[in-house]
Amino acid sequence: MTFEKLPTPCYVVDKKKLKQNLTILKQLEQDTGCHVLLAQKAFSMFSLYPLIGDYISGTTASGLFEARLGYEEMGKENHVFAPAYKEADMRELVKICDHVIFNSFAQYEKHRHIIAAYNKEVTQENSASKKGVSIGIRVNPEYSTQEGHAIYDPCAPGSRLGVTVENFPKELPKDIEGLHFHTLCEQNADDLVTTFRAFEKKFGIYLKQIKWLNMGGGHHITRDDYQLDVLKELICEIRNKYSIEVYLEPGEAIALNAGYLLTEVMDIVHNGMDILILDASAACHMPDVLEMPYRPPLRDGYEAGEKPYTYRLSSMTCLAGDVIGDYSFEHKIDVGNRLVFEDMAIYSMVKNNTFNGMPLPAIALLEENGDAKIVKEFGYEDFKERLS
Repeated sequence: MTFEKLPTPCYVVDKKKLKQNLTILKQLEQDTGCHVLLAQKAFSMFSLYPLIGDYISGTTASGLFEARLGYEEMGKENHVFAPAYKEADMRELVKICDHVIFNSFAQYEKHRHIIAAYNKEVTQENSASKKGVSIGIRVNPEYSTQEGHAIYDPCAPGSRLGVTVENFPKELPKDIEGLHFHTLCEQNADDLVTTFRAFEKKFGIYLKQIKWLNMGGGHHITRDDYQLDVLKELICEIRNKYSIEVYLEPGEAIALNAGYLLTEVMDIVHNGMDILILDASAACHMPDVLEMPYRPPLRDGYEAGEKPYTYRLSSMTCLAGDVIGDYSFEHKIDVGNRLVFEDMAIYSMVKNNTFNGMPLPAIALLEENGDAKIVKEFGYEDFKERLS
């Protein structure tokens, strides 16, 4: 099948671009000795996990289901962080995760006995196939480098994510082996450096007490203008100065610019301007457009007014605000034309929904030779089975 003959709406992951991203991340691991983990909250196309696992160290999860997915489909290092855990979940997580990271010392105290019991069992069995679980605490450096995206700022005032330094003991419990911070969102290495300096100033005394440091995600490592040398220098400095392992959890960087969303123009209505009704939806298929807000790049589409023909792109849902944005084109758009949104592999499939009974887009893979194949299609049963 060719790209042009895929059904709409359809997410398409570009294997060639994905491998280009993964090659950069693999080289980062080789040059610095760090561990790169796929943050599944951004990209969870598990049919590609064997490929991804050939390049990076493993996966990280935000709860039990993601942890199970990483364990079952990639089977390498598997880490988990959540603001809170249910006891039943923790009893399963210890069996499939290498690192369990807590958001508070209260959560650590509540679940530490489960981890201790599991680690004792592993030691007694002396099994080469089982490893113990390493415990970490997430910290809040209280140092924000973001502008305009408070919803994604873990260092915003009143944030529930991470323990502030005033709530830290002078001495860490002996079974806590790592610290974790995650403060960035689509940012460059200079913001990570300033964040680490703030973290080091507040939490530096603990870096001699731990075995590993996880600097979370939000690193746009595979972006063209990313300061890769700055990142490498920082990682090597941390490893040499403190003799600890360093982990990074990029999600977007894995599949950045490696996906598309194909859509078809179903109708054109006029109310002060021409409005395209698409079979793709911001609310259902790319929620970040409404949450951030975010204006997705459109192939052959420009800022409104830049080109002769300007249209508002909207959807078939009944939500009045289900608007993707205003774009201009070199040529007139007609019903039946196809449009291609770019950078649609990340935070799209993982966030989509069936509001209004909207069908979920198919998922396809664009091979390196240009062939396209459908990996999965969805229908009425997928909508129905979410309900009762």
